[in-house]
Amino acid sequence: MIVCTTENIPNKEIIEVIGIVKGSSVRARNLGRDAVALIKNVVGGEIDEYTKLLNQSREQAIERLITQATNLNADAVINIRFSTAMVVQATSEILAYGTAVKFKKQE
Repeated sequence: MIVCTTENIPNKEIIEVIGIVKGSSVRARNLGRDAVALIKNVVGGEIDEYTKLLNQSREQAIERLITQATNLNADAVINIRFSTAMVVQATSEILAYGTAVKFKKQE
């Protein structure tokens, strides 16, 4: 499955727009990460624990987007975008969304 942020794929002709596909992941912070984050907030530096948490959430959201596109028999998802929102206190949602398309078959 081709997944990209661009509107077109070089050497591929889009023959059908299937529609919007999406995948999301909601994650909560945990006390262990919060303790380390609090210390780093005082002394400075990247909060690796939250970076890892958000990377995992993005990857899971992309996997779910690909699953939805695959179920629709798409060849690719173009114009991928991400959105983040707080659901309730201490939880965040990462949403990945894009346009599922079909390509003209190569001869």
